[in-house]
Amino acid sequence: MNNREYRNTILISVVIILLAFLSGTILIGIEAGLFLLLSGTALLAVFVFYTNKRYWHITELNDYLVKVLAGAEVPEIGSQEEGELSILRTNIYKAATMLKTQNEQLEDDKTQLATALADISHQLKTPLTSMMVMNDLLMDETDEAKREELLRTQSAQLDRMNWLIQTLLKISKLDAGTIVLKKEEAALSELVEEAVRPFLIQMDVRNIACRLDVAKERITCDRNWTIEALKNIIKNCIEHMDDGGTLSIEADDTNLFSRITIKDNGCGIPPEDLPHIFERFYKGKNAGKDSVGIGLALSKRILEGEHGEITVQSTEGVGTSFFIRIYKTII
Repeated sequence: MNNREYRNTILISVVIILLAFLSGTILIGIEAGLFLLLSGTALLAVFVFYTNKRYWHITELNDYLVKVLAGAEVPEIGSQEEGELSILRTNIYKAATMLKTQNEQLEDDKTQLATALADISHQLKTPLTSMMVMNDLLMDETDEAKREELLRTQSAQLDRMNWLIQTLLKISKLDAGTIVLKKEEAALSELVEEAVRPFLIQMDVRNIACRLDVAKERITCDRNWTIEALKNIIKNCIEHMDDGGTLSIEADDTNLFSRITIKDNGCGIPPEDLPHIFERFYKGKNAGKDSVGIGLALSKRILEGEHGEITVQSTEGVGTSFFIRIYKTII
């Protein structure tokens, strides 16, 4: 009876029943008046019963929402009756379950963000500390040859920090959706050759052979970002190869996808590290001392944004093969 509309409805119904009783009694007789009184009272009782039942269900739903908003576990809704309230109950359960899942995802994202920030801080702290020490040495060093050596080392640390920061910014922009990967035609051979070009001098110095077997077909992709992805994979391969090794790149085009295979005969990846190599900041057993663990993560993020995929096969002591597919239609 706390609902004003409900109270008003009952009062109006009582007034109408009484008026019907009096009218029937005066116009027809006491028997007709009593019949109208009993019929109206019965109808009012049925109305009150079902209305109270409906309000009870609404109160139950309200209590359910209060529990959900308080952060309690989302209880199952057992009632499967038909009707508007049942549909409302089911939709509320779906919404509550979705909110719970989103909250769990947010908590997971917060944990991952905290871990990522800790990793970034660690990666930046190491070269910064090294540069601060070298800077102090430079202030007191009088030997010109040693000063040049310290400056070269400091320059290398700056290059490493710059690469780390730029790569992190690229991943962050891709994750935030602020970068839209374009769809443009590019020749497979040009993509591969441009991705290899920055490493030619390094491979020549280390006597690493580069074998290319690339078809002349043209594919649809974002040219610059695809090259970025390939460069990070090639960089990873070279870093894990001994001098005198061989890097092989094959590329062709099919009706369903464009395929690029990058192989090296380096140290390989241990089986326990293989499932994690595309995770950010993951460094396996055979990772170099200057490895950060984000290059392959960036490559995977780019290729997935182009409706592609990257997989890897590796055998320790034999080498590693990366298999890239960029699909022509979304699968």
